This record gives sequence, C-alpha cells and structure tokens, in this order.
Amino acid sequence: MKKLIVLSLIGILHTKLMAGDGSKADLVAHEWGTFTSFQGGDGVLLNWKPLETSKLPGFVYDWTKPGLGRQQVMLTKASLFSLQRMETPVVYLYSDKEQTVDLEVKFPLGTITEWFPQAREVGPSSIPPARAVAEADSLLRRVGAPADVSIQTLLGDKPIQQSLIHWSGIDVLPAAGQAKIAGRLRTDRSGSHYFAARETDSAYLGLNSFCRTNAPVEYEKFLFYRGVGSFATPLTVTMKADGVLSVTNTGVETLRHLFVLRVENQAGHFVQLDEIRPHVEQALTMDSWEPDLPLAELSRKLSDEMAEVLVAQGLYPREAKAMVNTWKDSWFGEDGVRVLYLLPRNWTDTTLPMQIKPTPKELVRIMVGRAEVLTPQTEDQLIRLVTRAQTDDPTALKELRVRLDKLGRFAEPALSRALAAAKVPGETQVRLFALLTSPRSQPTNFE
Repeated sequence: MKKLIVLSLIGILHTKLMAGDGSKADLVAHEWGTFTSFQGGDGVLLNWKPLETSKLPGFVYDWTKPGLGRQQVMLTKASLFSLQRMETPVVYLYSDKEQTVDLEVKFPLGTITEWFPQAREVGPSSIPPARAVAEADSLLRRVGAPADVSIQTLLGDKPIQQSLIHWSGIDVLPAAGQAKIAGRLRTDRSGSHYFAARETDSAYLGLNSFCRTNAPVEYEKFLFYRGVGSFATPLTVTMKADGVLSVTNTGVETLRHLFVLRVENQAGHFVQLDEIRPHVEQALTMDSWEPDLPLAELSRKLSDEMAEVLVAQGLYPREAKAMVNTWKDSWFGEDGVRVLYLLPRNWTDTTLPMQIKPTPKELVRIMVGRAEVLTPQTEDQLIRLVTRAQTDDPTALKELRVRLDKLGRFAEPALSRALAAAKVPGETQVRLFALLTSPRSQPTNFE
C-alpha cells in the first residue's frame, strides 16, 4: 500500500511540475477517443488482436515504419494480443494567434502503436534509464519520502519505462485564411474513417517531419495516436442465456451516459442509462426491449443522441459530429451486443496523463468506453459448430465460417474460447483457425 501511495504522489507531482506556473495561454485543447474491449458473457476480458482495426492511411506512422532511424519492430502474434485498444484519440488545438506548443501524453499501462504527425519522442526508450531513475528519486524527495527509500527499492529489479508520445515545436496556425495549408493535408485512397476527424474548425498544426525524404513540414488538423494495453476499464458487463444483461460499475466514480446496444440482421435497439454509481450493478432484460428499429433509423437516432451527450460534456458540435461520423459504422452498424459509455475524466487523466506547454485556458478530454460482449447464444452456437466441424462436416464448416465472418475482428478470441470449451484437440484447433485467414473462394474443408 505504501508503494502505491508513493507512486501515486509521484504521478500527481510530476503532472503539476510539467504544467508550468499555472498561467493560461490563448489556447484551447479538445480531445476525444475510445477504449475498446471484448469479453465473454461471464464478464471475463478476452485477449484479442486490437491492432487489426479499421484501416489507417498509409502515411500514419507505426512501429513497422516509425521513422527517424528508430528500430523497426516486427510485431509477432504474441505482441498483437491485448485486452484494450485505445482507438483514435485525436487532439484539436484552437488559438486566435499563431504560437508554438509542446504536447506530451504518457500511457503508463500500455504502448503507443500509431501516430501522426511525426513525433520527436515515442515509446518507452525515449528516456534513458539513468535519467528516469534520477527524476523519480528527485520526485520522491519532493513528496517527502524517507531518505532510505528510492525508486529501485520500491520497484526492485523491474526496469523503469515511460511509454509516451511527445510532439515538440507544434506550430498552431488559426484556421481562418489557411487555404494553402488546407491543400497540403495528406490524403490516401484507403477510404479510412481517419479523415472524418478533420471536419472541424480547429487550427492547422505544422510539425517538422525530421526526415529528408518527406515534406519538411507535416500538416494536420489534429494530433493522432493509438495504443494497446492489458488492463480493465471500470465497467463489467455480464449476460445470461435468458437474455438478462447486467452492467456493473467497478470503479470509484459514477459512470454516466451508457448506451446498451444490440444489432442483428440490419436492425437493432438500444437503451440509454443516465448513470451507474460506484459498485452498483444494474440488470436489463433485453428480451423485453421495444421492437427493433431498421439499421438506418437506429444509426441516425443513436448518432444524434451520442452527439448531444458529447457536446454536453464539452466538445464543440463539429467535434462531436466528427467523432460520431468516425465511429458510427462500427458502433452502430456491426452485429453484436455492446455497451458504450463515457469514461470519467479523472480516469482518463490517470490512464493518459497529458501535459501541454503553454498551459491551455481550456482542456476537454472525452473518452468513450466500448465493451463488446460475446453473448451466451453466440458462444453456444460456436461450440456446437466446432464440435461438428472436427469431423470435417462441410455444412458445419460453412456455417462456422459465416458466423466467424459476422464477428469480424472479434472472431479469433471468440473461436479460441469455443475451442477450449469444446475441448478440441490442438491439431484440429490449428485447422479450424485456418478458416479465419483462408480466401473466401477456398473450399470450406481441409482436403
């Protein structure tokens, strides 16, 4: 407990020290993003491949093309699996005058995986170990820790790492009269939803690319980053075979604006909960919900409701619309049962400590949690199908393939859970996993 208290004090003090003298600049910063997890009907979080998400433009940096002479990281199967996907946080800056800004985000419980524009510092290796130890010990002294307590005595042999991204020397260029810069924003033919985030009145941002082969300055309407981590958000969702879904607030702060959503066969329905207090469980009988709405109507209604909530929390209307347009196909269009909810600001500040120099006069940070649920009905169906498919039953293989396709990026963890429940032998598991990657024109058997 002493260790946790001291480390918490370190984090608080470090944030205050980085914030400067408290003076407020002619600067406004607004951020939105999401945290996505996948879990069974029993509430157990499942490991999944969170890097296999919506396609990003080719110009976005990641660890296969990090730039600046950084070591390229070839991601292995093990490194791809995680419990949380921090998806598309974007930071908008607003100012009436041109100015230069530094912005740093730390991700103590995870790893930054993608970013744009180029950042001078990314990843845990950006701060040398000796410097990290010296800074940590200095902070310990300043919070009043005894002289015989050091960061190494608290952490033992565990190395000190700081997962972060730091953009330095950001040129903030007010949006008005910047037609030439607007034409310099990079484009891509991928059809990525990334570009929906540009539809705001935010300032243009210019950063040195630090690269001789790229344009000397990279322009964008926001700072973009993504990451992965293995930790739990403060909401647990359980679902029973009889259709009763329960949401439990496992955190210490009230969770607000929850949308419980079911989509299937181009139709769906949702229920909105205003709040759930800490350590409270609330049950919903999904079978008693009102008749489903056509998907187009459901998406329109949910988009309006979500945008209204986001504006009430501090986003500008165009920012809220940009966020909804970025995610509505995934949030409201994919088959499945999920819960969308607002994460508390304190949770965001602890999970993603942010420092901006000069200190903005306003900082809004909105993170939406997404809890995707593997329903008991879907899991039972998968168990029956993999049991039949062990004998190379072509009908079962075809049905299994269709069911997995509907699960999209959550297909692999769902299949893993079903194979374990059905006690499928290892060799057969490998063959059934091949369904996830084999071309659609390939026969659905193993001959």
